[in-house]
Amino acid sequence: MKKTFELEDLDCANCAAKMEAAIKKIDGVNDATVSFIAQKLVLDADDAKFDAILKEVVKVCKKVESDCTIILK
Repeated sequence: MKKTFELEDLDCANCAAKMEAAIKKIDGVNDATVSFIAQKLVLDADDAKFDAILKEVVKVCKKVESDCTIILK
């Protein structure tokens, strides 16, 4: 399943790159792209475990940049 999420308060491109690298290491993630310019996250992950993976993604993002919020719709 591939979904796009808006990011709020992502402050720098370096943080976006760190987030992207960390997200890609999560088990079940097929691909991930974090765009600092667009303030978006595109997550492609295993359908069966998507919700659990998304929770891990939120934790990873908070570790890299505590101010950044993923807008979950």
